Amino acid sequence: MKVVKIIGFLVICLLAFTCKTRKEDQVVEHDDFRHARPPRQEGGRRPGPLGGGNRVRNYVATDSDEAVEKLHPAFEAFNKEATDIFLSNNGKTVTIETTGLPDHETVYWGKNHELYRDEPSVERTPSIMSSNNNAISLVVDAAPNLSGNTINTNMGTIGVAVSGASIFNDQEGGGALDRAAASLDWTGGHIGPGVYHYHLEPKAFSYNDDKLVGILRDGVFIYGRKCFESGDYPTDLDASGGHTGVTQYSNGKAEYHYHIINELYSTTGSYIVFAGPYQGY
Repeated sequence: MKVVKIIGFLVICLLAFTCKTRKEDQVVEHDDFRHARPPRQEGGRRPGPLGGGNRVRNYVATDSDEAVEKLHPAFEAFNKEATDIFLSNNGKTVTIETTGLPDHETVYWGKNHELYRDEPSVERTPSIMSSNNNAISLVVDAAPNLSGNTINTNMGTIGVAVSGASIFNDQEGGGALDRAAASLDWTGGHIGPGVYHYHLEPKAFSYNDDKLVGILRDGVFIYGRKCFESGDYPTDLDASGGHTGVTQYSNGKAEYHYHIINELYSTTGSYIVFAGPYQGY
């Protein structure tokens, strides 16, 4: 009996040591990453950027029950300096934490910043990147629910672009975008209200092409005006600008995705990123 107890005690000690060793290995393995980005706070979030306050805007996913084992390959295209993207909720959702700071030039960086771009024709809003809190945390379904239900877009962040900045719809301040169009920079973005965000085709990383633009709140990716599969403007888009086909990130498999619809918006001379409705709910 004593022998059995001793053996049991030794097994427990061995398991405890193994778990501790694995945990220490994980810490060492991610040591460089931990120093490069601030640690997650309670609730799995990282704090916002310096000078931008501590509040992080949170956007929660729908209630899909389908889980995945790894991130979609398209997430590799996102700005790694701004975003932290990982599976959550046991693989049912993807959490995207971003500083909201884009990796391209704009007048909204403010003078003396290396990415500042002089844009005399832009009626710039008062805020600049360094004095504004652009950070958000977006949680989307890892496998979008394409059962046929649609939901209209709302004000505020409707998605995250590959640059790390937010995507808004075709409205501004409760009205049509036209009234704020003069404040949009060369790549269709501005600050106000809230975070720096895009309304129009973001020319900094997608201009009349098939490049990945970002991901929307329903977990569906959105691409430029052209189709990767055909090399031309798609002709089979639904009301949301979506269709099913192969993309450069789908490993040869057809999947549902959105495109920026190739229709000029009002007098802006450009194209709305996404007006809605969402199809992935």
